[in-house]
Amino acid sequence: MCTIFNMFTRMFLPDFHEFHQIAYGRPINDRMGELKIEKHVKYILSVEKRKDDFVSVVMEHLRLNGAYWGLTTLDILGKLDAVDQDEVVSWVMQCQHECGGFGGNIGHDPHMLYTLSAIQVLALFDKIEVLDIEKVSNYIAGLQNDDGSFSGDMWGEVDTRFSYIAICSLAILHQLDKINVETAVKYILSCQNLDGGFGCTPGAESHAGQNFCCVGALAITGSLHHVDKDLLGWWLCERQVKSGGLNGRPEKLPDVCYSWWVLSCLIMIDRVHWIDKEKLVKFILDCQDKENGGISDRPDDAVDVFHTYFGVAGLSLLEYPGLKAIDPAYALPVEVVDRIFVSK
Repeated sequence: MCTIFNMFTRMFLPDFHEFHQIAYGRPINDRMGELKIEKHVKYILSVEKRKDDFVSVVMEHLRLNGAYWGLTTLDILGKLDAVDQDEVVSWVMQCQHECGGFGGNIGHDPHMLYTLSAIQVLALFDKIEVLDIEKVSNYIAGLQNDDGSFSGDMWGEVDTRFSYIAICSLAILHQLDKINVETAVKYILSCQNLDGGFGCTPGAESHAGQNFCCVGALAITGSLHHVDKDLLGWWLCERQVKSGGLNGRPEKLPDVCYSWWVLSCLIMIDRVHWIDKEKLVKFILDCQDKENGGISDRPDDAVDVFHTYFGVAGLSLLEYPGLKAIDPAYALPVEVVDRIFVSK
């Protein structure tokens, strides 16, 4: 199922650009404004070079996650060659521990969150082979609990985020057989609520981020047939507010990051036509810093690399012109996923 998933998900999303050409007579970026690609590239590269300012210091423990967000954005924009590949790969490998897991930076404790980011960054550069796959996959598989759930690290926190991370990581490494997939799926399904959404644990509040983790894991394992797609789709499409943006829970403000968390799920369950995609594109573009680059959570707020990635990734899912296609389950460019599952 993993090898063909990314091929049929592309059938879920209509040609958004072509639709607007026919309906309105001119491209979508002419109607709504333009994605400032060069500005965003410059912003991401400047963030990577900052090492000593306040933001960089307080976010030091998330640096590997930040590298994934920034580098994937560059790849979607067609600018990944703007960074030194060898330097990045060398730094990533210095974040690995003897147990096989990765820390968020050199000298930081290993965790599932950073291990997936490390695998994804190496996949971007087609450098998975530098890993000791046996060691990394054993670390991840060793964090599965008897009920099918996964802990994030040795301290035992359980969250459906970690279920997605384990399944996605092992799928990329072609090592899914190291875990009990059946119990993993059963646990994820136990986290679905009566409203159709998923929480971080059984009975926890439905949240858009957890929906991505659960739906993505189910998609990768070929288990989406267990989900009531209309019920889930209804909960997801109700996340769109008047501005066109999406929120993570009822009665919350919209946030650019949910352009990814919600939209990817709607694509995976074939319900993306239930939202106003034109208004969502406009919301994302309105969150740009048009002078200095970067995208914020909401218009006129401070930009950061996290929201820049999810804004650009959301536009990619909406087939905004000039962007590479991104896979809604693996959160990597489709060409990278094809390379992992089709070319090799």
